[in-house]
Amino acid sequence: MTEKAEVDLTGAKLNTGVWLVKVPKYLSQQWAKATGRGEVGKLRICKKGNQGKAEVSFTLNEELTVIEGIEDKSVCAPREHPFTMQTVGGQTLAVFTETSSGQSEERSDGSSSGSGAGPDKIALEGVVVQRAECRPAVSESYMRLKRLQIEESSKPIRLSQQLDKAVTSNYKPVANHENNLEYERKKKEEGKRARADKQQVLDMLFSAFEKHQYYNIKDLVDITKQPVIYLKEILRDIGIYNVKGTHKNTWELKPEYRHYQGEEKTDD
Repeated sequence: MTEKAEVDLTGAKLNTGVWLVKVPKYLSQQWAKATGRGEVGKLRICKKGNQGKAEVSFTLNEELTVIEGIEDKSVCAPREHPFTMQTVGGQTLAVFTETSSGQSEERSDGSSSGSGAGPDKIALEGVVVQRAECRPAVSESYMRLKRLQIEESSKPIRLSQQLDKAVTSNYKPVANHENNLEYERKKKEEGKRARADKQQVLDMLFSAFEKHQYYNIKDLVDITKQPVIYLKEILRDIGIYNVKGTHKNTWELKPEYRHYQGEEKTDD
């Protein structure tokens, strides 16, 4: 309901009485499948004798009795549904309908409520004068329906299933992943690297340190193409390994070598 909705009290003025009936879930679902004018069945009210209580029953239309989708089977819903009548007691109950703006709603008496454009409209259709419960008559079709419903609701959501053969359409287990194989290949290549002459390696290192002051060991291995152990032996002679600070875990030249190439150029 919206705050600006108008309330139509025509039902209260006409003193319209309505019944409040509780129906099984499957019955309301079958009603929603009704086509055309929306006729779902027939209601019979019989009264035996002058003092006898009224007997009320509902008969579902035959075309709405087929229920599909329960365990992939089709089952027939019971047609006969006797009413169990109840009193309203000390409660005051009413039935309202809400019509959105731009829509009209047809009432049971044939009139229409709601207008074109404008705020939502709320109408009082009537006051509850009788309560009842619609129950299916016990029959073979009803017992079969209940049995299938219970079986369906007791099914676990997840099932474990034994496979007869390996699944090849999705993921397959592998003995070793591609990343591991690549790492092992690089490791073997590094182990096979031949040691170059020390002076040749020094020349490559000095040339690299002319471009940048700091290098990590991985970059120096890529530049010199030398085994890590051999390269570290040479670096200990000419370099300093930073263990802290901004350039942590990097190598730089010792002070006496930092201007080695620069001094050589000066001499020229």
